Amino acid sequence: MARSEPTSQRDATALPGPHVSEGGAEPLTEIERKILDFMVQYLRTNTYQPSIREIGERFGIKSTKTVSEHLQALAEKGWLERDPSRSRGVKILGVDLNAQTVSVPCFREMPTDRAGFRGEKPEFHLCIDRRLAGEGGGFFVRADSRDLAVLGVAEGDFVLVEPAAFEDLEDGTIVAARVGTGAWFHRLTRNGGGIRLESMRPGGEVTVVQDPSHLQIMGRVTAFYRRIDESAGALNLTQH
Repeated sequence: MARSEPTSQRDATALPGPHVSEGGAEPLTEIERKILDFMVQYLRTNTYQPSIREIGERFGIKSTKTVSEHLQALAEKGWLERDPSRSRGVKILGVDLNAQTVSVPCFREMPTDRAGFRGEKPEFHLCIDRRLAGEGGGFFVRADSRDLAVLGVAEGDFVLVEPAAFEDLEDGTIVAARVGTGAWFHRLTRNGGGIRLESMRPGGEVTVVQDPSHLQIMGRVTAFYRRIDESAGALNLTQH
């Protein structure tokens, strides 16, 4: 017999929206959402994941194969990483498990677009203080050797991109925007002739976009992360 759903209000930091995952990715079914909510709350309480059998007992699902199929669907939609060889071999992705931290996906290359980045597989997730992460839905992407060189960003640094609506961007904001097949990172300004995008690569090539609706903005650049032990040789540590 299936257990009834608890009547207490769901933790507000668990999952966004009623049935759709962040970034507009493929929506979750009702049972997938319930299973994911249960796994988040279980992990917060016990510090380890429920087993497939425990998930089945929680929702009155007798077949472990059926539970496994639900977990696989969650993995394919970008919410979980699975190790099928282990009963509790599941890692929840992109969900706040601590009220003070947020799990931010880190990509080797810029995702295809904001609507679908949730379905793309990141290298890993980095848990950082939510005050540093900024707006929900942000992500890190590795910079190449020239992407943001004028700001001192080096190859391999992780650049934090936060979601932002075009109308909320101030002049001078550094944005990640797809402009043809060229650079991703630009300083955005408005003028009477349209939107001016100055590349953050050396040389500062400028692109003018007449119609903002034709501009695909991934978000604003707000920070970058660097491992000192991997780049110490490139830093000037001489005192001045």
